[in-house]
Amino acid sequence: MPEQSKPILSVKNMSVQFPTLSGVVNAVKNVRFDVGREKVGIIGESGSGKSTTGRAIMRLQPDTARVVADEMRFEDVDLLAASEADMRAIRGSRISMILQDPKYSLNPVMTVGEQIAETVILHERLGKKAARERTLAMLERVNIRDPQRVFNLYPHEVSGGMGQRIMISMMLISSPSLIIADEPTSALDVTVRQQVLSILDDLITERNIGLIFISHDLNLVKSFCDRVIIMYAGRIVETIDAARLDEATHPYTRGLLEALPSLDHPRDRLEVLKRQASWAEA
Repeated sequence: MPEQSKPILSVKNMSVQFPTLSGVVNAVKNVRFDVGREKVGIIGESGSGKSTTGRAIMRLQPDTARVVADEMRFEDVDLLAASEADMRAIRGSRISMILQDPKYSLNPVMTVGEQIAETVILHERLGKKAARERTLAMLERVNIRDPQRVFNLYPHEVSGGMGQRIMISMMLISSPSLIIADEPTSALDVTVRQQVLSILDDLITERNIGLIFISHDLNLVKSFCDRVIIMYAGRIVETIDAARLDEATHPYTRGLLEALPSLDHPRDRLEVLKRQASWAEA
């Protein structure tokens, strides 16, 4: 396997279990995948286990959840055996997570510059002056005009698109090896979304890192990612190169594709996805 394709993350037969009054529920069931220095999309309906998979990798599940696997390895770290102290050192430094809406991810009582600088102060032990300079350079790198002014703004004073670029700055300032992006552009309009994705794509290529891109948008994943993992009811039903997504063979993936409107092939009525119980048991 060439260096570019060596896995950063390897997950083998991972399940995420939640106890309930009626018994244990497997929100994710025996998923297996590798991520190299590439862009891997995870798609599926709400409740299919996409975000739960991402949070399990980060070990950000509630205390009541149980994550079991044959293997969960990130570079040289066994994620199953890592202590909480080990994970705190990894989160934000070696694995970063970009969430859906910066309004709910940023601290409302700290300036955005302080929040970005806090990452390198915590993980790299930089002084405040050096952290500020690094933060200003990172804000400029994500195409924010007048970073000196933006550094001193509070989250409620920035737009959605700027807030998402600030989140990207915060997640990339420590040069992680892997980013997990959970619906990072769903709250943005189309024009701003393309700007944010272009910035994210440039930084991933420039720094040669891996990306897990969680999304509902099949067309977006098809154009942006290298590979696509399709999840249904907590299981992976199909994995395919993004450029070949239209050639997918699993009936669930076909159903998702056929439910999409198309300007090239307009239809009076879109197909309704017909689910089968066997898909959740495969």
